[in-house]
Amino acid sequence: MNMTFLQELFNNITQRDALLRRRHGGDESPDHEDLVAACHALLESDGEASSIALASRALDMYECLAEEQRLAFFVRLGGEFAAEPATIDAAYAAYREGRDNAALEALFEACEPRRQELFRRLNLARDGTYALVRMREDLLGMLREHPELAAIDSDFAHLFGSWFNRGFLMLKRMDWNTPASILEKIIRYEAVHEIRDWDDLRRRLDARDRRCFAFFHPAIGDEPLIFVEVALCKGLPARIQPILAGEESGVEEPEEADAAAFFGISNCQTGLRGISFGNFLIKQVVQELKQELPQLKHFVTLSPVPGFARWLAERRDDEALPAATREALASLEAPDWHADAERAEALKARLRPLAARYLAEEKNARGLPLNPVARFHLGNGAELHRINWLGDVSTKGLEQGAGLMVNYLYVLNDIERNHENYTAHGTVACSGEVKDLVRKARKQAKGETSK
Repeated sequence: MNMTFLQELFNNITQRDALLRRRHGGDESPDHEDLVAACHALLESDGEASSIALASRALDMYECLAEEQRLAFFVRLGGEFAAEPATIDAAYAAYREGRDNAALEALFEACEPRRQELFRRLNLARDGTYALVRMREDLLGMLREHPELAAIDSDFAHLFGSWFNRGFLMLKRMDWNTPASILEKIIRYEAVHEIRDWDDLRRRLDARDRRCFAFFHPAIGDEPLIFVEVALCKGLPARIQPILAGEESGVEEPEEADAAAFFGISNCQTGLRGISFGNFLIKQVVQELKQELPQLKHFVTLSPVPGFARWLAERRDDEALPAATREALASLEAPDWHADAERAEALKARLRPLAARYLAEEKNARGLPLNPVARFHLGNGAELHRINWLGDVSTKGLEQGAGLMVNYLYVLNDIERNHENYTAHGTVACSGEVKDLVRKARKQAKGETSK
């Protein structure tokens, strides 16, 4: 029998039951105890058809739970559906005795928490994958106050890493002919530069000098996982406002462009946090653009610098910095400082070297660049190419990055080498211009004057 038909049949039955429960709601609404019982029944089920119905019913129960009931469910998942220590001990003893593949396989099976098999079975339901992604989104929102639930998050991440393998992802170009239901999600999920309305979106999809690509997964349908916006340019762009405003780019036809600038990359599904799509997306989009427009020579980002303004603020009272630098940092508190040409020029001489130092040398506890955008692009094999003064003078750009933006350059022949050097040695690939700014920052820190 066709399993798609069978799955539809059981889903319809389950949805009908759910509708009846909602109509007669009240005291009959499920709580986390009901859901835990349904999960046990699902794990004990040995028929695929019945498992589909049980999985659908369990996910419907979860949707009906209030937040405190969902928390109680996760707590039960953490204890009641964990791996059994006694089973692990017995399996390890058998492996230590025989050291054969069968004993090793039994040990692996014993070490796997029962909730991983539960998640696999819940995934049998129609739209089960997306329901589990949303379930993890709920869990992530609770982790800060309930770190004891981290093991459940690790199980989600382990399974999602396989389910959302690059081989399953589909790259699609978004344009004005894309269904409105998907375009609405592009507007909603844009996380870097807000899309104000449909006219704004139309400009960002203009076939003359814009491209937009998104990854989709067959189990999630028309829900994008991540998308990137691209501007086709002559030369490397330094400022975001002209791009967002749709000002003349100098490109009347796509074939006139010599550079493709990635100016917005947005992850759409919070429940897939930590599952890497961006590196695959950029590399595949580069290949797509090269195939469509072989004259393109430069692939570069126009990236924000979130956290830089906060990093500067933490150093305003640092007595180790020269007085002139501390005064410059203090002047950032003046309203509309960027509109004062004289003040802005004085700040430029101080802030660009500090930005180079921040991006190239400041590291987190794991020894990686402190800035998250730098970590992403440098880890993908890009080069820290140029620091653009007053590249983003929006309120957000000023508050987060003191108005600076960065070009990370993707040189196709250098990507793998840069990635390997970054991964193995923490080496940050920098252009000569950025290296000069880093040296200038060191001189400023010593109170020296750069010629």
